[in-house]
Amino acid sequence: MLTPALENDLKAAIRTIPDYPKPGIMFRDITTLLGNPRAFRRAVDELVQPWAGAKIDKVAGIEARGFIIGGAVAHQLSAGFVPIRKKGKLPHKSVRIAYSLEYGIDEMEMHEDAVARGERVILVDDLIATGGTAEGAVKLLRQMGAEVAAAVFMVDLPDLGGAHKLRAMNVPVRTLVAFEGH
Repeated sequence: MLTPALENDLKAAIRTIPDYPKPGIMFRDITTLLGNPRAFRRAVDELVQPWAGAKIDKVAGIEARGFIIGGAVAHQLSAGFVPIRKKGKLPHKSVRIAYSLEYGIDEMEMHEDAVARGERVILVDDLIATGGTAEGAVKLLRQMGAEVAAAVFMVDLPDLGGAHKLRAMNVPVRTLVAFEGH
C-alpha cells in the first residue's frame, strides 16, 4: 500500500490531457512521470516491491509503454522480458490472440518461444482501463503455459472495471494511482 504522500507525488507527476483522443476523455499521460527520474524510480520500486525476492521468470510488457516500464521491472527482478505486440510486428514464429477494445477487436502476439510452460510471469502496462488488452495478454500467456503471477499498472481507471476483470480471472493486480472517470 502506498503512503498518501507517495501516491500524491506520483499523481502530480502524471499529466492529464483533456479531450484526447476524443471529447470527454481525460488522457493520463505518464511520459511526464517517465521524464522525472525520482518519480520513475519510485514508481518502478513500488511496482516491484511485492515480488522482491520471489521467483519471477519473466516480465511481459504490453506495447508500447508497457515495454518501458516492463523493462525496468524485469531489470529490478533479475527476470527476462517478453514483448507483447500488435499483430505483424514480431520477426519470428509467434502465437496470436484476438481481444476486445472499446470500439472493436484487435490481435496481439508474442514469440512462440518467449515463455516456457510453468514460468512465473508478471504482466506490465502503464494503465488499466476496461481491461480488454490486459485480459487478452493474460489469456495469451496462459495459452503458452505460463503462470501469471500478477499484473501491475501505474494507473488505474477504476470506473472502467479493468482491474476487477483481471482479479475475476484470479490474477493479483497492483496499481499505484487511481483516477476517477475515463
